[in-house]
Amino acid sequence: MQLSNYHSHCTFCDGRSTPEDFVKFAISHGFRAYGFSSHSPLPFETFWNMSKDDMPEYLMEIERLKKKYSDRLEIYVGLEIDFLDESYNASIPYFRNLPLDYRIGSIHFLPVAQPLAERNMVCIDGSFREYKKSVDTYYDGDIRKLVAHYFNSTQQMIEAGGIDIVGHMDKIYMNGHKCDGFDLQADWYQRPLNDCLHLIAEKGLMVEVNTKNLVKKQEVYPHTAYLHRLRELDIPVMVNSDCHYPDLVNDGRAEAFELLKKAGFKSTRELIGGQWQDVAI
Repeated sequence: MQLSNYHSHCTFCDGRSTPEDFVKFAISHGFRAYGFSSHSPLPFETFWNMSKDDMPEYLMEIERLKKKYSDRLEIYVGLEIDFLDESYNASIPYFRNLPLDYRIGSIHFLPVAQPLAERNMVCIDGSFREYKKSVDTYYDGDIRKLVAHYFNSTQQMIEAGGIDIVGHMDKIYMNGHKCDGFDLQADWYQRPLNDCLHLIAEKGLMVEVNTKNLVKKQEVYPHTAYLHRLRELDIPVMVNSDCHYPDLVNDGRAEAFELLKKAGFKSTRELIGGQWQDVAI
């Protein structure tokens, strides 16, 4: 099992340690490659996204680490970029012009009003209490409407482009499965999910197998029930821990590789010498 990770957060966003601490952990545990993907700047301030003002320092610090540890670890710089709407996503010139090695596209916020401000967003990645409040307030208490909005935004993100990797693509179920009426097997859930998968395959994108909650909650994104569909569509995958603490860099990786083997995967996608390549499991 090759050791690499391309989804991680450090003190430039909501991570709990410096970039160098993550690098030191990766080296001490035999990693071949490590990528940083801080939460991208947004048109409004949150406690967990980068500020545009910090972007130059972020890029300089990762470049410094690349040079310092070049003989021990391949280090890459990326971003986890939020799709909000057609006006703010990874395809806009600001993100396209940044000197990044890769870009992860993720959905954390769903706009329910204008302008693009935190007060007008539904956050799908926060507490269940706030999530359920949003379902009741903006979706008439119907989880199906929130799911439809989420997957519609995911399709728009894929169509907009500017990304290499689709991040935690079905994380809507993390809180969603606690809501009355939620059903992973229902047509209203599976149809838009499958539409997203077919679009990902068509666009030639990669999907991460996100292990952030695998050990803690026995949840992986995409859900284990759908990993075989990615294999059937020949969608390349990678295993990412989405870590915020250095000691969680490798969390859930071995378990995820076993799940991928059971689903029929023979390889994962990794950056080797700056190029994406398939590496045998």
